[in-house]
Amino acid sequence: MEYTKSKWHGFERLDFQHNGRDTILIIPDVPKDDKKWLLKTEYFGAFPNFELEMLRRGYYVAHIKNSTRWCRPEDTDAQAGLCEFLSEKFGLYKKCMTVGMSCGGMQAVYLASKYPQYVAAMYLDAPVLNLLSCPCGLGIGRSDLYEEYFKVMGKTVSELIGFRGHPIDKLDKIIAEKIPIILICGDSDSVVPYVENGRLLAERYRVCDIPFVEILKENCDHHPHGLDDLTLLVEFAEKYY
Repeated sequence: MEYTKSKWHGFERLDFQHNGRDTILIIPDVPKDDKKWLLKTEYFGAFPNFELEMLRRGYYVAHIKNSTRWCRPEDTDAQAGLCEFLSEKFGLYKKCMTVGMSCGGMQAVYLASKYPQYVAAMYLDAPVLNLLSCPCGLGIGRSDLYEEYFKVMGKTVSELIGFRGHPIDKLDKIIAEKIPIILICGDSDSVVPYVENGRLLAERYRVCDIPFVEILKENCDHHPHGLDDLTLLVEFAEKYY
């Protein structure tokens, strides 16, 4: 297998093809003995402060290109295949911690529900969980992404009303596996409204005996993702992954 080596924020970066998809692996300077790692499910390089801090702590970071940010089933399968490959080829820990921002949060939920054997913990940031909210914009939000969604996924609004494959519909499987989640959302998110997305997950998880942390950022829209102070996020990752 051929690799292109470069640097990413000072860390070694490997670019290669895995099953025909562009794939990235960032290697920490001093890897942890257990070789644990983060899977950035979408938007690699966006709001990277958490990934950079975890790299400094010895965690790897990986990403495999999706055919669309709206998560076709084959994209979920490709992420699972990457988990298996990184374990076999690089000796990485069999289970990852997902880093899912916006549509990446949706992808993380689909991955954890279909392939829980590869997901140990989840960081979800303003995740898309209700497709009628985003991309359709049928609630309080102002999403204008439906045409993009329909072009790549082919589902109409009418079909989505009766659809039982929204990310939020997959929570039962994740809850059954007792996968810890840290959820970060803006309370003023106008693209992926918290009350139509993140809150639905929070309400389910709060009544379960599963590690769950929610951080609601006051007066924060969809961007920026992440936290200025990473303490709670890092503590969660190191405790539950």
